[in-house]
Amino acid sequence: MIDNVKILETKILSDNWYVLRKITYEYIKKDGTKTIQSREAYDRGNGATILLYNKNSRTVILTRQFRLPTFVNGNETGMLIEACAGLLEKDNPEDCIRRETEEETGYKITDVRKVFEAYMSPGSVTEILYFFIAEYATEMKVTEGGGLEEEDENIEVLELTIDQAMRMVELGEIKDAKTIMLLQYVKLNNIL
Repeated sequence: MIDNVKILETKILSDNWYVLRKITYEYIKKDGTKTIQSREAYDRGNGATILLYNKNSRTVILTRQFRLPTFVNGNETGMLIEACAGLLEKDNPEDCIRRETEEETGYKITDVRKVFEAYMSPGSVTEILYFFIAEYATEMKVTEGGGLEEEDENIEVLELTIDQAMRMVELGEIKDAKTIMLLQYVKLNNIL
């Protein structure tokens, strides 16, 4: 830990799905004064996400699935279009994203490239997300995808042109931050 932060108390508020903790800590400000603050931090583990792209057809692979938090926050259908992603669990980020890509999209990818990592909601969630891109081709499709039945996943696989996807961002049809970041990455870096 850094010298200006001292954890005083940690209480587990919930460990039903993941772990929600209330942490009380002492913080020394720039002027040297001490303050005691309490914050809640939700620990759901770290994750990885990937954007599959095809240079020849200028297409990307995205997914669509029901996301309860978006539904309770005003998304009428609860359906969200997003890049393939998953929790690391005990894998390293690259192994995780290879596994998730095949489970969710049906593509068995070979070369993945890590492009960056980011905290997605650092005010309340501990998760760091590892971002990847990879080329795909029709011959890499080994299953229909759709996720794992035992995990109750019901994922629709979408193939869109990069122009369609970017237009969907503009129209508010794609609202997932990780997906927008990856789409912008491939556009800004002239990958598609």
